[in-house]
Amino acid sequence: MSHEHYDNPLVSRYASKAMSALWSPQVRHATWRKLWVALAEAEHELGLPVSQSQIDELKAHIDDIDFAVAARHEKILRHDVMAHVHAWGDQCPSARPIIHLGATSCYVTDNADLILMRQGMELLRDKLVATIDRLSKFAVEYKDLPCLGYTHLQPAQPTTVGKRATLWCYDLVLDLEDLEHRIENLRFRGAKGTTGTQATFLTLFNGDHAKVEELDRRVAEKMGFAQRCAVTGQTYTRKLDVQILDVLDGIAQSAHKTGTDLRILQSNKEIEEPFEKEQIGSSAMAYKRNPMRSERMCSLARFVSSVTASIGQTVATQWMERTLDDSAVRRLSIPQSFLATDAILILYRNVVDGLVVYPKVITQRLAAELPFMATEEILMEGVRAGGDRQDLHERVRIHSQEAARQVKVHGLPNDLIERLKGDAAFAKVDLGAALDARRFVGRAPEQVEQFVSEIITPIRQRYQSILGLAAEELKV
Repeated sequence: MSHEHYDNPLVSRYASKAMSALWSPQVRHATWRKLWVALAEAEHELGLPVSQSQIDELKAHIDDIDFAVAARHEKILRHDVMAHVHAWGDQCPSARPIIHLGATSCYVTDNADLILMRQGMELLRDKLVATIDRLSKFAVEYKDLPCLGYTHLQPAQPTTVGKRATLWCYDLVLDLEDLEHRIENLRFRGAKGTTGTQATFLTLFNGDHAKVEELDRRVAEKMGFAQRCAVTGQTYTRKLDVQILDVLDGIAQSAHKTGTDLRILQSNKEIEEPFEKEQIGSSAMAYKRNPMRSERMCSLARFVSSVTASIGQTVATQWMERTLDDSAVRRLSIPQSFLATDAILILYRNVVDGLVVYPKVITQRLAAELPFMATEEILMEGVRAGGDRQDLHERVRIHSQEAARQVKVHGLPNDLIERLKGDAAFAKVDLGAALDARRFVGRAPEQVEQFVSEIITPIRQRYQSILGLAAEELKV
């Protein structure tokens, strides 16, 4: 590895080897060659002067790409696709005349992008499913552990640790549904010609429209696509890029929400992300246990969202049948969005696998606020014991405000229950029973069970082969 030039940290520090390899020049340009072979085969099958021996020669040299030769051609031609046509032609002299026959550059560049994005989505899908599986197991494990709920980041009605985890998990389930939809319904650009009119292919087939349409269908089928774009300009509509990157952005948003929640919970010492034996939290403050994985997850998520915005702007500025100002931004944005989302899911799985829960701290924090939350229950018990609702409400209000003042002004414990015990109006109320946190979590445990049964189990059944896959190890 050279240390003299910038190295993309998405590759060197964060993303998996599989995702990094997918967007490599080797895979991309080998895919170009597979597309050219598919075109030649279809043209041969439909009667154009393309011989089987020429096709065989092309097939023999799909993977042995001479990038140095291609670079020399591109320096002269200033055209990447034609540079690779010439480099392959140097290796396949007899097939040279029929390489790229009737096609435009976007035949290989656009179709290859669609192929790579589909494969990238499949890699992400596997990681997403594994994370959903692990997170749902965490939810079941802690479905009965009451904890302080929050609205507006202020203490609210209690929930359970497991129920909160289902909120994180359900976001990922919705992301999975979007991802599955995009994989299943992704359309191929196909063989549409220079401006999408198929004029060159119509000339090659002597005006036979049926053969031109069949060529388009066969190429798509050979490359594994059931659906094709109904119409294109020179490029497929860049809305396809936005639709795909929107799904990746959705995953990033879900991860950012979970990462933020965990950072807050770790600050409260309720739940911590994994922290290794020799890990250093701070170069100065040796005692610190920073949530660096959740922080990194949030950081990468913001990057993905910023990339998605640039692709949306690209869609809006495509002129007529195409303009080349989409090229550089797509070369950067699409691979990096996949790499960053891949890294996010590696982190998410790692965090979930190693979450540490501190029930005593959770119980302590809940107990400090529970008397306030129990007041409605206490009020109703007082009424059932024969008290006047309005009188009791006023007494609870006065005692609650004074207890809150003691906590805020003097830093004393919440003594609301002691104050109520000293009030004769509540003498017949079992104030101890009113503080059982399990009385305030509603159906949270049952909701976890129902969520896993109805939502997670079908996912596990669809992806049984994925669930046993080991998690990716963090590089740093």
